[in-house]
Amino acid sequence: MPFYHTIGQIPPKRHTQFAKPVDGNGEAGSHSDAVAHPFYYEQLFGTIGFEGMSSLLYHVHRPTMVREVLDSVDMTPKLALQKNILSRKLLGFAIEPADDFLDSRVPLLVNNELIFGLAAPRQSLTSYFYKNADADELLFVHRGSGRLRTLFGTIPFQYGDYLIIPRGVIYQIEFDSADNRLLYVESHSPIYTPKRYRNQFGQLLEHSPFCERDIIRPRDLETHDKTGDFLLKIKKQGALHSLVYVSHPFDVVGWDGYNYPYGFSIFNFEPITGRVHQPPTVHQTFQADSFVVCSFVPRLYDYHPQAIPAPYNHSNIDSDEVIYYVDGDFMSRNDIAPGHITLHPGGIPHGPAPGAMERSIGKKETQEYAVMVDTFRPLMLTEQAVAIDDGKYYKSWLD
Repeated sequence: MPFYHTIGQIPPKRHTQFAKPVDGNGEAGSHSDAVAHPFYYEQLFGTIGFEGMSSLLYHVHRPTMVREVLDSVDMTPKLALQKNILSRKLLGFAIEPADDFLDSRVPLLVNNELIFGLAAPRQSLTSYFYKNADADELLFVHRGSGRLRTLFGTIPFQYGDYLIIPRGVIYQIEFDSADNRLLYVESHSPIYTPKRYRNQFGQLLEHSPFCERDIIRPRDLETHDKTGDFLLKIKKQGALHSLVYVSHPFDVVGWDGYNYPYGFSIFNFEPITGRVHQPPTVHQTFQADSFVVCSFVPRLYDYHPQAIPAPYNHSNIDSDEVIYYVDGDFMSRNDIAPGHITLHPGGIPHGPAPGAMERSIGKKETQEYAVMVDTFRPLMLTEQAVAIDDGKYYKSWLD
């Protein structure tokens, strides 16, 4: 994410002394340990060694103080089908809500690079802190609103928002109600904006479907000068480890850099259209090493006098295509509703449902919202995915 940002207090030069404030009598000022520990603690927060994007954070307390290591729980998805050739429709709203934020996550489609799943948490994540040390996370908010609280600050969110959380970010999440539906993707490579929409300096170009003004950056930095027992759950190597830290994870007084969580609303994605039907790549919103994420939004149809607005049949040879249907009229499909997920696996072609091509002719616009994830390696189905498969979608192209 090539957007520089800074919040709070930072020293004028990196990797130099950054003194805590003291009053005129030499007593501790705004921080209780300013005399015993006179400097803030700098932390480089980055990925890909020292080559990737990073931020520098300044903590009141050392961010390394672990009091105790508790239990570990295996979070490896339980696979039901490792080699799939059938197109499938998963009934996403059949996923039952759960109270705990992490317990509510249901992995559905996985490979060695990502986990695609749904969650319906009823309660906020406030009793502990969470860090995914395995993967960047993408959360898409289908229902609900609230605040993503992190050591970088707070990001408000609502229906239609993407939340991008780089690996290693410690966070909590507060919901405004118990009715929440989230799509989530865990990526083992960083999630970026599309490369072809950026110049050599990282700035989003004029033809990009969104720009830096649309990015929801962290704000309202929380600085907790507290010590005690703070439960932090860390996902690493597919296991969830519980650790007790001595200081509050949100004790940062300031930071700057390029690596931090942010939000983006699907309603701010500006569609690219043409005289004839455009390929799905024009809808691309994010990219990782092994997949892309696209946003389908309301848009004008193609305006060639003989245009066919419905998508043409295309061969899925190089990728598995997953579409999560959010809202509106899904013109290329039959019998699709919000919360449904279609999987079109690599190896066989797919296209509009019978009748969709014909009824699209002459139409001027579409009113639809959907999130598409195209993976470059085959996806495996979990036991939970098979349980919500309608079992007949692969026959939906028969007349």
